[in-house]
Amino acid sequence: MLNPADSAFETTLRGQLPEAVFRPLSAKYLEEPRGRYQGTAGVLVAPETVDQVASVIRACAAAQVGVVPYGGGTGLVGGQVLPEGPAPVILSLERMNSIRNIRPAENVLVAEAGAVLQDIQTTAEDVNRLFPLTLAAQGSCQIGGNLATNAGGVNVLRYGNARALCLGLEAVLPNGDIWHGLKRLRKDNTGYDLRDLLIGAEGTLGVITAASLRLFPRPAEEGAALMVVGSPADALELLALAQEHCGETVSAFELINGMGLQFLSETMPDIRLPFDDIPEWVVLVDLGVARGQSASDMLEGLFADAFERGLVSDGVIAQSAGQRADFWAVRETIPEANKRIGSIASHDIALPLSVIPEFIERGAQVLAKIGDFRINCFGHLGDGNLHYNMFPQMGCDRSEYDPLRGAIKDAVHDLVHDYDGSFSAEHGVGRMKVADLARYTDPAKLAAMRAVKAALDPAGIMNPGAVL
Repeated sequence: MLNPADSAFETTLRGQLPEAVFRPLSAKYLEEPRGRYQGTAGVLVAPETVDQVASVIRACAAAQVGVVPYGGGTGLVGGQVLPEGPAPVILSLERMNSIRNIRPAENVLVAEAGAVLQDIQTTAEDVNRLFPLTLAAQGSCQIGGNLATNAGGVNVLRYGNARALCLGLEAVLPNGDIWHGLKRLRKDNTGYDLRDLLIGAEGTLGVITAASLRLFPRPAEEGAALMVVGSPADALELLALAQEHCGETVSAFELINGMGLQFLSETMPDIRLPFDDIPEWVVLVDLGVARGQSASDMLEGLFADAFERGLVSDGVIAQSAGQRADFWAVRETIPEANKRIGSIASHDIALPLSVIPEFIERGAQVLAKIGDFRINCFGHLGDGNLHYNMFPQMGCDRSEYDPLRGAIKDAVHDLVHDYDGSFSAEHGVGRMKVADLARYTDPAKLAAMRAVKAALDPAGIMNPGAVL
């Protein structure tokens, strides 16, 4: 049983830490982007050093007070707020935001957990290197949260999830011990991998305070094209053809549904759409090539071959960096258009590539039996991650559909499970999907997860109610 972070506990904590660690608790620390959860007010602390984080955790462990780690607050599954239970300590990493070290020759950058993702990207760019993790929220999300949720983004096809971009961690464990694991090694077979255990654990097994990150050479040239395909099945064939033509230069391969473009047209008319008539399916192909290669030549060759095979019917190849940015603006603004329309239910799912066309077809059939929705299915086709979202028909308010939300979620996740997919591709479990984890996860895996949690955090103080 956890105890609240009450005034007596706060007094004890203040006796152990500098005054600058304590911050007024504003509303932003109790909210999350989808508005599904309202956090429980507690004590807000913003440590500046790993030793201060350790002091906070030791005090919470001794008093059995819950700790909710807080990064940029951009998570979409409620992992950053505690909606019920005793008032927690809200531990913000915002002051731990420095770049501790950068070694271009090793392709390594060491950043503290509160460093904003875009700042890390810029620091890497300053030494002619690339940190490829790219998200819509990169201007405000923090690397600690990215690692805690094993964030994905648009470049997973080429570079992998956040886990693949991390070499080592510094973290504070639930008893307050500091794990000094900031190694810069590509190979380290010395027992259990605590790095991989903490990445994706969403703050339930400890607090990440710093990370050694992998950098990459910057592409000498980048290019992008939007190609109209007849169906998701054609898009998959185009993906295989793109990899034949362009090899590992394919950085991203995004599937865009005409419904998403329609939403952009309805809500954000200033965004310039690339086609006069909105097609049903479009693919955004992005390349990053080495010196001596031509991205535009590769894309032209790909389009010609795909057109001859009947996979594409139209397309636009970016003629400049500005036009490439415009293409990406279309893709990256779709979530904002979705938000303005107002979704009934949103799903972050992963599927084996070959079943995606059948899933999309069956999903529409299953949902038609529940209600009349507009479906916007889009996402990172290259790695099998779809954002599968339902919206009201025009003229209807989403509140009219509230009684159907549970049935929609169960229908989608059941179908994903039938295809051996995942109900959480890149957003994590948080609090929103705890019941789904219990429902769909292999019992042996779930038991092992509970055993790990009990071993490392027997009092259950770390992000209580998240994941498990």
